[in-house]
Amino acid sequence: MEELKARILAEGKNLGRGILKIDSILNHQIDSALMAAMGREIARRFKDAGVTRILTAEVSGIAPALVAGIEMGLPVVYARKHKPITMQEPVYVETAPSHTKGDEVNLMVSPEFIHAGDRVLIVDDFLATGKTIYALAQIVLRAGASLAGVICVVEKTFEGGRSYLAELDTRIEALATIVAMEGDTITFAD
Repeated sequence: MEELKARILAEGKNLGRGILKIDSILNHQIDSALMAAMGREIARRFKDAGVTRILTAEVSGIAPALVAGIEMGLPVVYARKHKPITMQEPVYVETAPSHTKGDEVNLMVSPEFIHAGDRVLIVDDFLATGKTIYALAQIVLRAGASLAGVICVVEKTFEGGRSYLAELDTRIEALATIVAMEGDTITFAD
């Protein structure tokens, strides 16, 4: 998405250690018009994939997943990081490292929201190391559902996430793919 790339170049900041700050677009403030365009693009790319449900991780994956869900007319489930008292046992739980928080987080989904036979599209903000997306995929598979694919807003190829996810044998896409971040320079794949 050219508009997304232009905004990343104009507003994104390389904070080092592979961390890209795009808080004015997605991770703190949400640009609703750009988010709507991203939702349309996700829906276009996966319109024939037989998706029945969308899964994401709390917090920054919710906005792109929601707009994709609206465009596709599908429910959106987000993995919780903290278990509310309303979430009854049993729950699917997987652990993944948080790149920006520097620790491990639990991702929890109630079995009442992902079912055997569902075809689940995972939507997330970033594909970096792939560990959060892998944890989400494990929840999908433990539920007896199948993966329809993975799409993220930004992929940072230099962190190896796509290779880490290869064993999932599913379609993986990104709206913007970054191949390098050095100083103030952000380089996209062609």
